[in-house]
Amino acid sequence: MKRAKTSKAWMKEHVNDFFVKQSKKEGYRSRAAYKLLEIAERDHLFKSGMIVVDLGAAPGSWSQVASQKVGQKGKVIALDILEMAPLPGVAFIQDDFREERALFELRKHLEERQPDLVISDMAPNMSGIVVSDQARSMYLAELALAFSMEQLNYGGNFLVKVFQGRDFEQFHRDMRTGFKSVVVRKPEASRDRSNELYLLGLGKK
Repeated sequence: MKRAKTSKAWMKEHVNDFFVKQSKKEGYRSRAAYKLLEIAERDHLFKSGMIVVDLGAAPGSWSQVASQKVGQKGKVIALDILEMAPLPGVAFIQDDFREERALFELRKHLEERQPDLVISDMAPNMSGIVVSDQARSMYLAELALAFSMEQLNYGGNFLVKVFQGRDFEQFHRDMRTGFKSVVVRKPEASRDRSNELYLLGLGKK
C-alpha cells in the first residue's frame, strides 16, 4: 500500500513538473535535457564542429542537445546497451561501451579523431536502498571516467552525473588528477530532494 501511494505521489509530481511540460513542448525526450542546457550555458561546453560522445545515452535527450549545439559540422556519437530511437545528426551504437566491439565501432565513427567532450548522465535502476544505489551509480561514473581518460582529446572536457555519498570525495579527487580543474554543478532541473550532482572536468591533462 505504501509503495502504491508513493508511486501515485511521484506520478502527480512528474505530471505537474515544469521541466516535464517544457520538454514535451520543445520536443526533448526527457526533462534531463534542461540539466545539460543549463550546465552548457554556464560553462560554455559546446562549440560548433566539436565531437561529442554520450555514454548511456537512451532515451536521447542529452544527444539531442549536443547535436543542436555542435551543428552539422560537428559529430555526436551515442552509446547505450538499451535501444534508442534514431536522432538526426546522432550516430548510435547499441552496445556496452566497455566492450572492444563497441570501441571498434566508436573508432570507425571517430575517423581517427578523438572526442572533445564526453558526457554521461548514466544512473542504475534504483532499488531504494541508498547505500547500494550510491555504490552502483559511482561504479558507472568510474567506468565513464576511465573511458574519458582513454578516449578524450588532450584539453577535452568530461561531464558526469554522480550521487553524493561515501565514495563521492574519492571520485572527486580521482577526477582532479586527470583534469586541470573540476567543478561541481547542481542544475535547476535536478529535483531538490535528489542527491545527484554533476562533476565537470575541464582540460584533460
